[in-house]
Amino acid sequence: MKNLLIKDVILEKCPNCGLGNVFEKKNKLFYLPVTKKKCENCHLIFEKEPGFFIGSMYVSYGLAVFEGIVTFIVTKLLFPELTIIGFFIPIVITILLLSVKNFKWARIIYIRIFLGQKKDSFLE
Repeated sequence: MKNLLIKDVILEKCPNCGLGNVFEKKNKLFYLPVTKKKCENCHLIFEKEPGFFIGSMYVSYGLAVFEGIVTFIVTKLLFPELTIIGFFIPIVITILLLSVKNFKWARIIYIRIFLGQKKDSFLE
């Protein structure tokens, strides 16, 4: 069975093989995720050069904008009479709560874009 990029991103698995973990296991409540040097299964090197993941900030920004739009739409459907501040607060809370996940997801997507060797498509 082919691994999906979406499944690999959510489970934080290697975007090349779908089996290895991309990040070190969490051992503290508040921490900055640490990316492993390479996949323990397929040995794909995640960071080819220093500063490789700087570009993943654009992916993270895109994820945050998408989450903000979805939060706005849901809030507008549930509470159509809210003021601007009433819409702003849930959007900011959503983006803050998902910031660590966005960091991880953006790196996995970035690895897939530039380093992944899979031949299958995005949603197959």
